[in-house]
Amino acid sequence: MKVLFINEYLPQEMLGLMWLSRAIKDAGHEAKALFIPDKEWLNKVKEFNPDVVCFSTTTGMHLYFAEINRQVKELLPDVFSIFGGPHPTFSPEYIETPGIDAICRGEGETAVVKLLAKLQAGEDYYETENFWFKHKESGEVIKNPQGQLIQDLDELGFPDRDIIYEAGEIYANSDRKVFVTQRGCPMDCSFCFHHAWKRKVYGANNKQYTRKRSVSHIIAEINDVRSKYNLKFVHFLDDIFNLRSDWLEEFCERYPKEVGLPFDVILMANMTKEKHIEMLKKAGCVYARIAFEAASDYIRNAVFRKNTTRDQLTNAAGWIKKYGIRLGSLNMLGGPGGTMEDEWATVDLNIECKVDHPLVSIMQPYPEFDINQMAKDMGYAVAGYDDFPQKFNRTSSIEFEFKHQLESLHKWFPIVVRYPWLKPFAKKAITWHSLSRVWLVMYMLFSEYMVAEQAQIYAKAQGLKGIRYWAPIDFTRRLATKGVLRTYEAIFSKYINKFFDPRKLAMSLQMGDERVVAHMD
Repeated sequence: MKVLFINEYLPQEMLGLMWLSRAIKDAGHEAKALFIPDKEWLNKVKEFNPDVVCFSTTTGMHLYFAEINRQVKELLPDVFSIFGGPHPTFSPEYIETPGIDAICRGEGETAVVKLLAKLQAGEDYYETENFWFKHKESGEVIKNPQGQLIQDLDELGFPDRDIIYEAGEIYANSDRKVFVTQRGCPMDCSFCFHHAWKRKVYGANNKQYTRKRSVSHIIAEINDVRSKYNLKFVHFLDDIFNLRSDWLEEFCERYPKEVGLPFDVILMANMTKEKHIEMLKKAGCVYARIAFEAASDYIRNAVFRKNTTRDQLTNAAGWIKKYGIRLGSLNMLGGPGGTMEDEWATVDLNIECKVDHPLVSIMQPYPEFDINQMAKDMGYAVAGYDDFPQKFNRTSSIEFEFKHQLESLHKWFPIVVRYPWLKPFAKKAITWHSLSRVWLVMYMLFSEYMVAEQAQIYAKAQGLKGIRYWAPIDFTRRLATKGVLRTYEAIFSKYINKFFDPRKLAMSLQMGDERVVAHMD
């Protein structure tokens, strides 16, 4: 069968799509990807003429992709449409949306192959695990149970990067590519999908849910990618890279000998030891992030359920700085039950730890996440899922009394962390709601500069030299290019877009952007 994945251009490769494609192709089917925006996308859909079209969507983007699917169905009425990803998994009633034939909940590799086999054979497919279907004749929603979680990740093979790189050359050309060494997480954070996926979707325990690829398998994949494509820097996407000390020791021993490329990671503070940082430094790690989330013990541990002490956070951060690795922090504003004083305390924690690259998001209570019910139990009004913002860092979905100040602090956060002397002024500035757009532009500019700083570190790690890689020069180049592209789109695009699509160049500038790869923009 012919399967078409339709997705937006994103500033990094889509690993989930790659693994699905690997399973589909290994089962003897044809798979192709199409990224939008693309002026010719409907013509390309018609030319490929797929039997099945697949979408992956988050809450906030679900209405957008439903509309894309509607247009596909108008063109190809008989195509079978499947939706997967976080929103269908946690809001399976999404199946009732007109034009959607099936939703896949949870892991899809095994399930989608079984479904394709039944569709190809013309068999009854309504009893396929992991899927909810809408019956073609009656419209009845058919709900199937979950299958087993894939336990041996090595058996999946390598993600099929060809499907991404053939559809978007900017992904193939990028120096920095993403890799993941595990699935699942043992933590119970109330704002993260893992606890809901683990308990509410699969009813699994930590051993069943948290799985690690072998060191040999991940090293073989990296070297395979390097042999075929441009690769100078490895970005590990794992939530907790130091999940197992024995695995980390083997990795740090073998990686510099068998791979030798610079890399970055995310670490869990309550699992981090100084020995881990020393090993990572020797292995080639140049950048490490720690999830601070919130300085308030109540918000961090009672509300967010991070199970970390302040000492664990400051110790882990201190070791990263001690060994000369760039320190990044992941922070979250807007925890229900918090105050503006609590939010400013998180700024102070970052200042205390001398964070180089502070990243901050606004907490969103997504469907089936425990934080959603917590917020409602505390008496907060929470936006309906159809009203969730597409860009979750623009606004809060919880109606706090100090909502506007919270949203403005988000824009000031990284600037004040890097320049603490601005804090007194920033405290006043966040109350001036009329200047919120100014603060947004300021935030975007400073974030762009931090990305340029990061690019300079990556260039140095790769042995690249010259004025081109200096952060101020790179920042100026990025800013000038994006400014020209925005002017072009506003004035000339409707006349000469057939010769040049500015969106692809803009996307190339975002490849590896820390705000994106750390899910902060």
